[in-house]
Amino acid sequence: MKPHFSMMAGYNAWCNERIYDVAGQLADADYRADRGAFFKSVHGTLNHLLVTDRIWLKRFSGQGDAPNRLDAILFENLAGLRDARQKEDERIVAYIESLSDAQLAGHIRYRTITNPAEIEQPLAPALIHFFNHQTHHRGQVHCLLTGFGLEAPSLDLILFQRQTGLGLA
Repeated sequence: MKPHFSMMAGYNAWCNERIYDVAGQLADADYRADRGAFFKSVHGTLNHLLVTDRIWLKRFSGQGDAPNRLDAILFENLAGLRDARQKEDERIVAYIESLSDAQLAGHIRYRTITNPAEIEQPLAPALIHFFNHQTHHRGQVHCLLTGFGLEAPSLDLILFQRQTGLGLA
């Protein structure tokens, strides 16, 4: 199970790098434009991804800051957001690499944000959600970028696997 999550942590960082490369080509007005996505803009959606990754890493590890709003804007400019994103991706990879099989088979307890409740659940399915959530919102950003006429990069997992060898063994 751990090799799967290691692959997903690497894939997450790889996708983010590719998305940020293209987002950096947008004019600031386009980057911030409300395009009807759930978090409105490329800016809002990229901030949301960092917000939720921080929330989940705090839940998983007990470490780090966790915003108390899913729509928080942590960084007003793309450069600051990108730097924080890279650091968060490093934290994700390090966290996954630190897990033992016993921990992966264990449970976590946390409090939800939107409808506050205490939750206990197995860690592995929560990690699956964590990586799936990232993929979902990155797909929205990908769509927004192509809507601006930019050539958004392939984010196919199989391409990542072929380039890195992760997940092919």
